[in-house]
Amino acid sequence: MALEDYNRKRDFRKSPEPAGVVRRSGGRTRFFCVQKHLASHLHYDLRLEHNGILLSWAVPKGPSLDPAIKRLAMKVEDHPLDYGEFEGVIPEGYGAGIVMLWDRGAWTPESPDVDAALARGDLKFTLDGFKLKGSWVLVRTGGRYAGARGGGERSWLLIKHRDAWSGELDIAAFAPRSVKSQGDFADILAEDTPAVWTSNRPVKGGDAGALLAKIIARAAALKAGRSAESGGPAVPPARTPKHAGTRASSKARAAKRTPVAPRRSRTAGRGKAGG
Repeated sequence: MALEDYNRKRDFRKSPEPAGVVRRSGGRTRFFCVQKHLASHLHYDLRLEHNGILLSWAVPKGPSLDPAIKRLAMKVEDHPLDYGEFEGVIPEGYGAGIVMLWDRGAWTPESPDVDAALARGDLKFTLDGFKLKGSWVLVRTGGRYAGARGGGERSWLLIKHRDAWSGELDIAAFAPRSVKSQGDFADILAEDTPAVWTSNRPVKGGDAGALLAKIIARAAALKAGRSAESGGPAVPPARTPKHAGTRASSKARAAKRTPVAPRRSRTAGRGKAGG
């Protein structure tokens, strides 16, 4: 049954995600989006509207505009069409973390029969988003690609075709922000409850945990600043790890002993990159 896996994995009493209901858009245009998701690891979720749901692939390293770079894309459960506008914080449970709406727009299949193309494992399509445009292909690998996990049916590659929209630009680094709120992860978390995550954050280890710790600290500062401006109660700052003050003091003393030459600004004369 459509969206059965989606609903089974979530407790909607705790998750702000939309419930899984099949709903057709009613128009000829097919919606697509890419959601940047900081959960147990940072990844990007590509979602393509088809038959009232969003076909979904998790792309660990994000889309690449370079046709020479093949990105692993793991097929995950279908999502409801309403999920295409979701941006926010999942406090606990499956997918706990921060979801950013990184890109959205319309997609057009280059194959007349999408279901046949999916069964064949070779779906060619065109994207018309804010960040991603032009011709692409999803190719099933049968699990033979390095880094693939799970069944062979889940392992695909996302590849950009060579056209006017391809190139070597790292689009994820160049345009990292939300197309919905124009914010980053810290801005999104600051709209929610960074204080709760200070002592009980869903991601604690590895690179994702370190990144999340920085985001929580910045979100708490943003929240506190907004509360101060509005006259409301300030949000407690993120807790400083034990012994962090000692390490910081040691670094400060070392910095005083070691003279450092002033560095030239790398950003002088450059405009701000949109995202």
